[in-house]
Amino acid sequence: MPELRFRHFFIKIFTITKTHISYIYRAMKFIIYISCFFFSFSAISQNDEALAKNYFDNGEFEKALISYQNLYTQKKNNLNYFYKIIEIHQQLEQYDLAESLLKEKIKGQRDGQFIVELGYNFQLKGNQEDAEKYYNQAITKIKSEPVYAYFVARRFEIHALIDKAAIVYEKAMELRPESNFHRQLAAIYGEQGKVEKMFNSYANFIELSPTFVHQAKRLFSEYITENGEDKNNIFLRKALLRKAQLNPDIIWNQLLSWLFIQQRNYNKAFAQERAIFKRQPESLRGILDLARITIEQDEVEVANTILNYIVENVMEPNIVLDAYKDLLEIEVKHSLKDDYASIDEKYKNLIELYGRNVQTTNLQLSYAKFMAFHFNRSKEAIEFLKETLKTRVSRAQEARVKLLLGDILVLQEKFNEALIYYSQIQASLKNSIISQEARFRVAKASYYKGDFKWAESQLKILKSSTSQLIANDALELKLLISDNKYDDSTQTALKLYAKADLLTFQNKTNEAITKLDSIIANHKTESIMDQALYKQARLFEELKDYPRAEANYLAIIENYREDILADDAYYRLAELYNNQLAQPEKAKEFYEKVIFDYADSIFFVEARKKYRALRGDAIN
Repeated sequence: MPELRFRHFFIKIFTITKTHISYIYRAMKFIIYISCFFFSFSAISQNDEALAKNYFDNGEFEKALISYQNLYTQKKNNLNYFYKIIEIHQQLEQYDLAESLLKEKIKGQRDGQFIVELGYNFQLKGNQEDAEKYYNQAITKIKSEPVYAYFVARRFEIHALIDKAAIVYEKAMELRPESNFHRQLAAIYGEQGKVEKMFNSYANFIELSPTFVHQAKRLFSEYITENGEDKNNIFLRKALLRKAQLNPDIIWNQLLSWLFIQQRNYNKAFAQERAIFKRQPESLRGILDLARITIEQDEVEVANTILNYIVENVMEPNIVLDAYKDLLEIEVKHSLKDDYASIDEKYKNLIELYGRNVQTTNLQLSYAKFMAFHFNRSKEAIEFLKETLKTRVSRAQEARVKLLLGDILVLQEKFNEALIYYSQIQASLKNSIISQEARFRVAKASYYKGDFKWAESQLKILKSSTSQLIANDALELKLLISDNKYDDSTQTALKLYAKADLLTFQNKTNEAITKLDSIIANHKTESIMDQALYKQARLFEELKDYPRAEANYLAIIENYREDILADDAYYRLAELYNNQLAQPEKAKEFYEKVIFDYADSIFFVEARKKYRALRGDAIN
């Protein structure tokens, strides 16, 4: 009996299961059908919308009207369709029809966005009095319904009625202080030229949304200059200081530091970074970045101050060692040869103190570079680096050591030996950035020794480098070679130019200038003339021989204004007049040439900014 009952139970369960499976199967078929229906409907709807938009964009307003009316019939809650119908009636000058639709829509609506639209319809009809009546009605409605402020203000913005949009946002925030329309107001104030109010609104928005700070910097850049006394700079500084006093968050210190950096007031920027570091000792990034900026800008005094502060206050050995390295490199750059012995001693003492290991690799590389490129001790530098390779260094560090070894051998004009080291890097770290750097060095070494064909083959590969800097350098060198190798079957001028490049690399500036003189004197009809003049001008600037640099830039402008270096010459000449020769009016003239004649120049943005600053424009 128990067996029978079990068998009966099993059959029952199986039957139920089969029935359920049948139901499930039919249900799934229905769901799939419905899904397909809605998908099909959705696809049809999207196609209809695209067709309607196409009609509108092409000015086929009657067809567009029919299409949007059909769409709106299907989706009454889609206000975009409704507004498009209104806009089409207005395009067809059917203002009465638009008015009728709007008045019907207004019935029972709590917000005032359709009232704005009705006012705009009267404005299009030329009835400004009624337009203003409805605009004021929409604004007044905000008093009782501030929650709808965005929709009302947005309609004003769409119709370029930004003054009224601002009133709506301001009124809403007055009635509902928790409302956050700071960003919208800031954008409007910017359009109105109310820069101070714009900065205050953006500061308010940053306080509520700190992630906006990066975008804010880009926006601020459009209004400020390098002049700390410019009124816009003062407005921004006051806005940030006010926030810092009311809410001592480091974000205000960061923004103040950023502002001072834009003004090249690095001491004040450092004061802000110190304040950040004292409150958050782990926040080193700002100080390190500022140190890097001051080094790049050759602001020796403040760079030394920052680096010494790092040495005295930071606990991480790697960071301290890099600071020591940077201090020594600054000293090398600004010292005479008579000082090199004492600098050499400082390098040795540091290496002895910290040892020759992974942590001191950057310091060792710096020392070897100093010995080879400044102290005229290339042989010792090579031996020193070979000893470095015997220590436990990473593959990347090994590659850096070999890269410098190759560079020093190029310095000695031992090109074939250099190529061995560069090739080893390429084999060891394929497709890496440093491997691409090594390939560029191969091309450069080949170029120096006059093997232009092999250099070009390497440069062609590097045009697609993952490093934009390497790709740009490769392209520039390739163009130099390809543009000038056919002028003379012996390639005399190109070889002279390559030799001048090598002499520059060897820190033999005067010899490089003499070599370029030979090109300028004897190859006047060849296309390399503008490059020779430009390179020589840059070398004159290094020697602070500004009148001769000026003469070269003027020669390029006079004789080669249609060539690729013309905008470079205009900009460099403007910089010379502005920064070295104290001739601001001439600087304005040449910045202006870049702005109006070379809009695609990489110097365009900087030229415009500096031109406006010299002219005393209000930046807004």
